[in-house]
This record gives sequence, structure tokens and C-alpha cells, in this order.
Amino acid sequence: MNKGRTVFSQLMDIIPYYHFQKCVDLYNGNKGVRSFTCYSQFLCMAFAQLTSRRSLRDIEVCLGAQRHKLYHIGINGNVARSTIADANNNRDYRIYRDFAYHLIDIARPLYASEDLGLDLDKTVYAFDSSTIDLCLTLFPWATFRKTKSAVKMHTLLDLQGSIPAFIEITAANVHDVNMLDRLAIEPGAFIVIDKAYLDFKRLYTLSQNAVFFVIRAKKNMKFHRVYSHPVDRSSGIICDQTIVLTGIKTSLLYPQHLRRVRYHDQEYDNHLEFLTNNFKIPDLTVANIYKNRWQVELFFKWIKQHLKIKSFYGTSENAVKTQIWIAVTTYVLVAILKKKLGLEQSLYIILQILSISLFEKVDILQLFNNHDYRNRVEKDLNQLELLF
Repeated sequence: MNKGRTVFSQLMDIIPYYHFQKCVDLYNGNKGVRSFTCYSQFLCMAFAQLTSRRSLRDIEVCLGAQRHKLYHIGINGNVARSTIADANNNRDYRIYRDFAYHLIDIARPLYASEDLGLDLDKTVYAFDSSTIDLCLTLFPWATFRKTKSAVKMHTLLDLQGSIPAFIEITAANVHDVNMLDRLAIEPGAFIVIDKAYLDFKRLYTLSQNAVFFVIRAKKNMKFHRVYSHPVDRSSGIICDQTIVLTGIKTSLLYPQHLRRVRYHDQEYDNHLEFLTNNFKIPDLTVANIYKNRWQVELFFKWIKQHLKIKSFYGTSENAVKTQIWIAVTTYVLVAILKKKLGLEQSLYIILQILSISLFEKVDILQLFNNHDYRNRVEKDLNQLELLF
């Protein structure tokens, strides 16, 4: 029962406060703090993400307009933009990173039964990175090129539910392929990656750890065909081969056999060539696994368009990482809400409804059940008719 509580307060009930406080205590986040605690900082930043506030002044004005409701959502007193700025600059971003991972651990089992249409009983991950451009003058610590700064958001996405399982934020000049060394993937799982990650030494390490990969091959790859498997060309598969690398270096870096699958994408009239270390799954499944890689691209596009990670409330490295991690937390929080309430709406629609309803005192489930998305033309009985 709602009992007059705001939508924002009900949404924050999903947060396991005990675990949040454990993250705060681990990094002494509230040391010397009188009133504006780490939790208050998180609530303000989560509000900014949910409502797409453009600046610290924007956050201050909007929260100030609802000052009589702030106490009931966990924020004590008025919030000044300088207070938020100081908190973002000084409080360890790892508090929000660790808490984001805790929420991810809650969200992933909720989506474990999602059907990818691949007929696989193993987890499938997609790994990629996205560059977030910054101003060189304001963010000199994030050097990228002579005239610009940027950071990279490296993400391992669990394709069941599009929940990030691993995120690393680095300077933009860190090469993508180096991040493969940071991944801890369970044996038997699949990882799908683009050809920018084609490093046979690292791929061999994945194979030795019983992790299956699907990756685009490069045109200049030197190999020898060992065996050709029969294929159904009507499905788009051109060939399914067992190969061995013959390059001077690559043959030493990956000494075992690989599987090479060529596929013709009729929709775009494009020929694609894949490599994998799994020899048991159907050849068409290899192509379909790679097709699902685009979910990680959609994740980057969604989070950039609907959350605030393209413009920042602070310029320090800690402030930038704090904002990105709270944006990720907000994304996962909405994903948890969708499953726990059994909502049929997309994450985009849920976020849009929340953004204009946070301080309404209505049951959060009723907020979505009573929403009609059809365009309706209703006559306002209080409006005078000027034309007869």
C-alpha cells in the first residue's frame, strides 16, 4: 500500500540500504560528514539521471522546488550545487562502482530465463567499448588526442536482459584488446567480440580457460583448411571449415584448430567471416550469436541517449566516474523494477514515465497499469466552443 509515499521513495525501496552502507564504510565515504551523506549524494545524482538534469544548478533548483518532500526520500535539508560538486569530487567513486555491481548481481538472475533464440543453455556475453568525448580544456587528465579528451567505457554485456556484467572506465588511449585480460568469464560461456579484439594470444588464453568465443576474422588472415563440413547454402552459410593458422607468429600464438564459418547476409548483401573455438554448435548458430553482438551497441546508444553520461556535473576524474557509475546503477535499477513489478513496457517507456512522476504520491505499480499509450482525443467540458 502506498500510504502517501512518492514514486521516487518507492523506487529507492528497491535499493538494499545495508549493502550500500557496507560500500560506504569500506571506503570511509561518510568520514567527517555532518548532513549530506553518501546516500543523500546518491539520491540527488539518481534524481538527476532519472529526470535528465543538465547541470548542478538545474538539480539544485528542481530539488529546491520539492524541499518539503526531500526528508521523506532520505535527503536532509536543502541541497546546494556546491555541496553536490564537493561530494562528487571528493568521495571515492568506488563506493558507487561496488554498489552497482551488487545491483547487477541482483538483476542478472531476474533475466536468466530470457530467450535469445539461440538454443543454447550457456550464458552469452558481448564485449565492446564506447568512447565518451570530453573537452580538453576542462578535462586535461583524460588526454586522448592533441585537441580533445575522452574516456572509454568497456562493457561486458550479458545478452539475457542486456545487463552489464563488467564495466571498466579508462582513458580513451587504452587499446580495447588490452581489456580482454581483465575479464573473468565462467567456463562454458560464450563471448562475442568484433575483429578489433582479434589477438590470437588472448583468444588462446580464453580457449584454455574453457571459454568459447565468436569473433570476426580479418581478410589478411593466413590459414590452411583441414576439413570442410557440409552446409546448407539456402540458410546463408557459405562454408564451415576446420582450419589451422599458418602465419609465422599466429601459428605459435594459437597452435590449436579453429572453426571458420562464412556467412552471406542477404539483407545487407554482405559476406561475413567468423572464427570460433566451438565445433559442436550448428554453423547458423555461430552467425546468430554474432548477430546478437549488436545488443551491446544498443546498450551504449540507450544509455547515452537517455541517461546523463555525455555531459558532466564535475570535471575531475572522480566526479566523471561517479556520474557514470550512478548512471549504470540507475539503468540496472530500472531493469530490476521492470522484472519485480512484471512490467511489459520497455526500459525507455518506464524511464520516461518515472521522469515526470517521481514526486507524485501514487502507487508505483498503478502508475504503469493505468497508463494508456494510445492517442486519444478528449473533449474538455470546461472549454468554451468558439465555432458552431
